[in-house]
Amino acid sequence: MTESQPETIKLDQFLKWVGVAHTGGEAKQLIRDGQIEVNGQMELRRGRKLIEGDRVSVAGELYILGDPEEDAARDLD
Repeated sequence: MTESQPETIKLDQFLKWVGVAHTGGEAKQLIRDGQIEVNGQMELRRGRKLIEGDRVSVAGELYILGDPEEDAARDLD
């Protein structure tokens, strides 16, 4: 019997996905400048793997990584 692994996305990819950054370089700079918090802690690793329920804060905006099916449905609206 195997346990299923949670879906993950790297922080820099997530920032592009939600539209905070338009390029990987822009995402990298935001992270390097200390402008990103994950679960209330400053995050300086662009490769930080996020899982469902992680809370990402950028310039006062909060993004919560949700259920993949729910996110896909929201994209269709």
